[in-house]
Amino acid sequence: MSATPSAQYRLNIRVKLEDSQGILGLVTTAIGEAGGMVGAVDLVQAGDGHSLRDIVVDASGPEHWDEILAAIDAVAGAEVIDTTDRTFLLHVGGKIEQHNKHPLKTRDDLSMAYTPGVARVSLAIADDPDKAFQYTIKRNTVAVVSDGTAVLGLGDIGPRAAMPVMEGKCCLFKEFAGVDAFPICLDTKDADEIVETVKRIAPGFGGINLEDISAPRCFEIEDRLKAELDIPIFHDDQHGTAVVVLAALLNAVKLTGRELKDLDVLVIGLGAAGIAVTKILLAAGVHKIVGADSRGALHTRREDYVDGSMNTIKRWFAESTNPECRAGAPAEVIDGADLLIGVSGARVMPAEALARMNREAMVFAMANPNPEVNPEEAAPYVRIMATGRSDYPNQINNVLCFPGIFRGALDVRAPTITEEMKMAAARAIAEIVDERELREDYIIPSVFNRDVAPAVAAAVAEQARAAGVALAGQEVGFAHGDTLTGVSAPDDGHG
Repeated sequence: MSATPSAQYRLNIRVKLEDSQGILGLVTTAIGEAGGMVGAVDLVQAGDGHSLRDIVVDASGPEHWDEILAAIDAVAGAEVIDTTDRTFLLHVGGKIEQHNKHPLKTRDDLSMAYTPGVARVSLAIADDPDKAFQYTIKRNTVAVVSDGTAVLGLGDIGPRAAMPVMEGKCCLFKEFAGVDAFPICLDTKDADEIVETVKRIAPGFGGINLEDISAPRCFEIEDRLKAELDIPIFHDDQHGTAVVVLAALLNAVKLTGRELKDLDVLVIGLGAAGIAVTKILLAAGVHKIVGADSRGALHTRREDYVDGSMNTIKRWFAESTNPECRAGAPAEVIDGADLLIGVSGARVMPAEALARMNREAMVFAMANPNPEVNPEEAAPYVRIMATGRSDYPNQINNVLCFPGIFRGALDVRAPTITEEMKMAAARAIAEIVDERELREDYIIPSVFNRDVAPAVAAAVAEQARAAGVALAGQEVGFAHGDTLTGVSAPDDGHG
């Protein structure tokens, strides 16, 4: 089992206890000695010489559950009656639902919300399609589109299995930026079919968030949709990851006394995230980057580059990085690196190899759910450690980026999200952490910091206005309960 209990393995354990003094204490002690972390303890029922209690316990995995349950049953007078996996319980029936904004209690309500009054609004939009942004959910709605081929670190698990992740994404859009998002999981891997489907549903949405589509198809799909639609298209696995990595790095270099232009960087994993991270680092002024995929370090002398079998995106990478043509596995090309960025898979980097990095090394190991190197094992070798997990400090998580980016783009009706808007978002995230607060375990704000999304939205909107791609002023803004700030005055439909 791993060293750290996690809320993802939270178990509700119903225990029957004899009414004898100290037995509850013996049970919680047994749980602790088995490595579990006790949360709440609730009395369910008492009488007849026994009591039923629900004990919430965080564990490190399903195997750990068995150890904890055995430890409880070993206590004389204690018996495990039932268990509930709290994570699965949270997902029962899905995590999102639709709510009406206005009550429908009278005939008058119905005549305005639906027939006959709705016809007047429909005709106004037919006369001026742009009014759909004012009088429909299009103004504040994003489609989260996936084909389920590259879900988290789980790989190609299909559109149905992708739904819980896409629903979660929609929860985050609403919670952090007041954006209404809907999961659209497509039962096709064909790029042409995906592009055509998204184009056909686009009239109902103000933006498209592409998610968990495998490389290299994800690059083609995004590029084609950006060329053919007039609403923002954002592949979060690429650009969200890149933005948050840059934000963390802007603060990490301050803490370690480095400059971006002097960094020596190793990127492990050259899928969507690895390519996008490299592009944003190059744009930010990083010059020395080596990237490694499953075949090792990428360079222009590698066999698949020379024989022409390397795909277009990786050919670009080989031509844009690693001019010295360093070759070998990631652990063989890590010598002299200042920063290791992992966007690949679990435990691909031996911890002891980190000793060959430069002093005050920085490691961003972001594979989920298990990072490229275990943080506890990496600790002796690095100064700054970041992961994609919520149970370690410095969580590099896309939720710091995508809600605010879409909020800002929707607010000014930007038809696209430019590279400059992404850079502005990264700077806004980094600036949330005051330089006086910077420390090894705090280079990036918490995903629950409510200042992040508004700051990102404002920076993105301002950059869109400066670049001349804003088509409107702020129209929706952030939700506060049932009230929206910054709502524009209504149009009467006649001009």
